[in-house]
Amino acid sequence: MKLTYLGHSAFEMNINGKKVLIDPFLIKSPDYDIQGVSDIFVTHAHSDHLGSAIEIAKKTGAKITAMFELANYCAKYGVKTNGIGLGAWIDYDWGRVAAVPAFHSSSFDDGSYGGNPCGFVFDLSGRTLYHAGDTALNSEMKIIGEVYEPDAAMLPIGGTYTMDIESAVIASEWLGVSAVIPMHYNTFDKITVNINEFERRIREKGKMPAIMKIGVPAEI
Repeated sequence: MKLTYLGHSAFEMNINGKKVLIDPFLIKSPDYDIQGVSDIFVTHAHSDHLGSAIEIAKKTGAKITAMFELANYCAKYGVKTNGIGLGAWIDYDWGRVAAVPAFHSSSFDDGSYGGNPCGFVFDLSGRTLYHAGDTALNSEMKIIGEVYEPDAAMLPIGGTYTMDIESAVIASEWLGVSAVIPMHYNTFDKITVNINEFERRIREKGKMPAIMKIGVPAEI
């Protein structure tokens, strides 16, 4: 499976030729090729995570998976959706996914309610990835680590609106992951961090800081 960082909290997973997007806010990847996208996962309704999901779904026929209220919002635009809740495995032809709690907020640009925020656990034939979405450090991560046993975690580190580097280091221990992929940093002034500090602190815990270059696929 190849993982490509698209900037902010956006990723593409290429699973045996299936292109799966997470939080496709593509401000850092404006020339991303959307052809072949089959599924889109959105962690919450904020515009820097919903991003281009609806537009991409319209053009490709991809299905958007999101919490029930957010999926219903997307469906009003005529796209295929999969409205879900927290906790249950959802099966796809390339693996299975569970939505897990995130401690954040979720609203549309007009301030209306966008459903609960969430993260996603992806079970991909022997590899388990956790995308935390926007979240604070929280004790649910201990449960995620115990129950789902993720191999790698995509964690926000920018602070202000989410966890910062210090909290992400703690989260990596609670989750029991061997590799940590930083996200939600250095997109805007308020989430600017020193990525070298993240790398140093994660290495001190004996874990791999998987700092990804935007647009460059990596085997996971």
